[in-house]
Amino acid sequence: MASSIKFPVLAQRRYYTQTAARYDQMHAGEAAGDEDCLQLLLPLLRSLQVKSVLDVGSATGRGLPKLAYGLPGATVCGIEPVAALVAQGMATGETRGLPLFLASGDALPFQDGSFDAVCEFGILHHVPDPSMVVAEMLRVARNVVILADANRFGQGPIAMRVVKLLLHKLGLWNVCDYLRTKGKHYQISEGDGIFYSYSVYDNYDQVRAWAERIFLFSTGNTRCWSWFHPLLTSHGILLVAIRKKLDPPR
Repeated sequence: MASSIKFPVLAQRRYYTQTAARYDQMHAGEAAGDEDCLQLLLPLLRSLQVKSVLDVGSATGRGLPKLAYGLPGATVCGIEPVAALVAQGMATGETRGLPLFLASGDALPFQDGSFDAVCEFGILHHVPDPSMVVAEMLRVARNVVILADANRFGQGPIAMRVVKLLLHKLGLWNVCDYLRTKGKHYQISEGDGIFYSYSVYDNYDQVRAWAERIFLFSTGNTRCWSWFHPLLTSHGILLVAIRKKLDPPR
């Protein structure tokens, strides 16, 4: 089991190492570069008086200045497990001098409750076991956790979306996914490397056990034709989990 997880992780990191120089061009407008996502997120974080933010899986760190600009006075830093991406961000000045540490999301090098808010933008669908990363995010967050990622249940024809949801509820999705990927559980694309069939809802219960309130927003092009919105209508989901509202500054 360990080797089946280790191989795709190493292969994905090798892919990002090979494409580091082109990363920002290849993924412009995605993840932390999604302006619509940030326009939803930043006012909410300001209203919660967030003063420290950790971005998990920052790549070249190009999203860190946007977070810092949108949260004046806040401490903003990121972690990234691929050394070539960290080096690329430093060399090109993408981080604007903000801290970008070499570390993995499943073993964050910070103490419990180190940050007001911890976020990830589009990394969980590249992870063999997203629950490990989410558990670490919940551990180091004091008040807010943000998941902005894919939603398999909002992709494909409507009939397929419903089938995927039913298989998930019956506990059969992993078996179906195993068969369709010929035992790998992952697929490979030229533009994104290794990726898994993932939905933010896969980790919803895990986050709900930690949070007092959860807000769900659609990301990407969405047609709200169903009362299952955003579950069956959104390709991506922005999940904001709040443990408690921070006290206003005195």
